[in-house]
Amino acid sequence: MTALPRLRPLAAALVLTSCLATTPAAHAAGPSAPSDASTRAARAADCALPGRTGWTDEGHDTDRVQFQPATGTRRVLTLFVDFPDAPATDTTEPYAAHLAPAADWMRTASYGRLRLSINSLRRWVRMPADSTSYGFARGLTFETHEQYVRDAVAAADPYADFSRYDMVYIVPTRTAAAIPFSPTYLYDPAAPGVAADGTRLKWAVTFGQDMWRWGHKVVAHETGHTFGLPDLYSFTGPTHQYAGGWDIMGNIAGAAPQFLGWHSWKLGWTRDHQVTCLAGPGHRTVRLTPVERPGGTKIAVLRTGETTAYVAESRRPERNDGSACSSGVLIYRIDSATPTGEGPVRIMNGDPAASPPAGCTQLDLAAFEPGQTFTDPDTGVRIGVRAGGPAGDVVTLSNT
Repeated sequence: MTALPRLRPLAAALVLTSCLATTPAAHAAGPSAPSDASTRAARAADCALPGRTGWTDEGHDTDRVQFQPATGTRRVLTLFVDFPDAPATDTTEPYAAHLAPAADWMRTASYGRLRLSINSLRRWVRMPADSTSYGFARGLTFETHEQYVRDAVAAADPYADFSRYDMVYIVPTRTAAAIPFSPTYLYDPAAPGVAADGTRLKWAVTFGQDMWRWGHKVVAHETGHTFGLPDLYSFTGPTHQYAGGWDIMGNIAGAAPQFLGWHSWKLGWTRDHQVTCLAGPGHRTVRLTPVERPGGTKIAVLRTGETTAYVAESRRPERNDGSACSSGVLIYRIDSATPTGEGPVRIMNGDPAASPPAGCTQLDLAAFEPGQTFTDPDTGVRIGVRAGGPAGDVVTLSNT
């Protein structure tokens, strides 16, 4: 469930050192952040981190040649494919219905700033080769994955005008057990790639049998890669050790899958004037509106280095996060030089001694509550939660 680059970029993962302390909420209070939207927007740019991996990462300088925009209407064509060794035995309707809720989910997640216009070629398209020939079981390469996309597009070309679409979804029949997982295809600008109807097809999601386990939210996760977002789950070690279930780019089945406020800002759904930035020594007091709702200040960012920052945001169990395991202020560390799958986002745990109930993990209980303060002695960063309620949370930022 990731995007396959031709060459995997190399970068060292940075290890976090932090500590948690509970102090009186007023201890970190300071002057209020500027209320003028233009002033806040100008300062927000000081906390936008540059990407350093050459691929999907947490940088704001997303390569808009390699990755597609995440705002406006993105036109998608869904192809349903079967194979000589795995012919379809049912209709395409259950497949389309299974994935259809993704469009509304993404519209809600983006505050209406992204619309997935998903059309389906409601017929089975026969692939030219057996399902076992595409290398999913042997370790899928970029070249083999691109051939899979090319074959599907060529087989569907007599029935569709690909010049009308920005990307394609390719859905296999349930009888194709050899297509088990759902990687994202991102084109190589330096190679001929896949073309049809005079159009270069740059982005595709090739679904596998895991779509029946993940449900429609696998669409959001994989499409997120086409916008330049990295995987937040771990490629090695415990799978969800870094971000738990707090963002759909981590655990697709997580309890609070709404995109992090940092991701929303990177994608253009949260505007610069909705970001409070502390890029050097100083103090701020910030009133945060929950990221699940449109409007208000969404994130408070304390920059700690060229590619690093801490972020605080308000989370509530509503809308896409209706099943969230905890509520309050989520605090996490960003490193835009850490590659996908190696922890570019790491959640700070506000309740490390809690016992998670059924359906939740320890990290799912990480939200900080009023009266708690996060401290990183290595950077001098302190984030205190002064107050919380239905409208959101008030936090104090301190950077010494």
